[in-house]
Amino acid sequence: MPRYKLTIEYDGTTYAGWQKQTECASVQGQIEAALLKFCGQPVDIVGAGRTDAGVHATAQIAHIDIPKEEEPFKVMQAINYYLFNNVDESGQTSNNTGNRIAILKAEKVSDEFNARFSAKKRHYLYRIVNRRARLGIEANRAWHVVEPLDLEAMQVAARHLVGHHDFNSFRDTQCQSKSSIKTMEQLDIRRVGDEVRFYISARSFLHHQVRIMVGTLALVGKGRWKPDDVLVALNAKNRTKAGPTSPPDGLYLVGVDY
Repeated sequence: MPRYKLTIEYDGTTYAGWQKQTECASVQGQIEAALLKFCGQPVDIVGAGRTDAGVHATAQIAHIDIPKEEEPFKVMQAINYYLFNNVDESGQTSNNTGNRIAILKAEKVSDEFNARFSAKKRHYLYRIVNRRARLGIEANRAWHVVEPLDLEAMQVAARHLVGHHDFNSFRDTQCQSKSSIKTMEQLDIRRVGDEVRFYISARSFLHHQVRIMVGTLALVGKGRWKPDDVLVALNAKNRTKAGPTSPPDGLYLVGVDY
């Protein structure tokens, strides 16, 4: 069967994450429901990353195998049509306005391409809105931090996390990865107006790793930790020694390299 690579964006606010679940709406489940209507038979979709509930994506990558070869543009258009329109057995159509998923691009690829296992690097963005006023437009799309954040202190602390380390302190206690050793290739922090943005890249991540790193660095920004306390937490290799897990609202999967 022909294989297609999909580039997908979604607002994860109302979804239980990427991975399909039996009782909750998920991104994978919504797309597979659209594929069933398009193809007339069940089609599995494989994503590059299993984003958690409330996490967003501007460029999630996935692959699908469908029964017959179609123009990539038609594949994109058809999936989007069924994502945004409910079609019943009689052919009646109604708008699915609550859906916040869109296929940005479809590309024909070889059978060797695997969205998950062929990935060489994943890129995440974490957004903090650092101001007194509550969030309006950015509600559910960023972490609202009221206390002033010391950008320079966080940047110094972040350097301890770049490179090849045992990140056991920075993974969820339910993480199922066999090894906690990862290579953090990028952890840059920049301020843009009221926003503090974290740009984070690695081949792969542990469960909640990005959110725990951001939550820990925020302690430094608030003046509750010194930058070197992050190194102490890293060397402890114990989840209880790192900071809190930041909310999912500010996290975005923004790219995957192949």
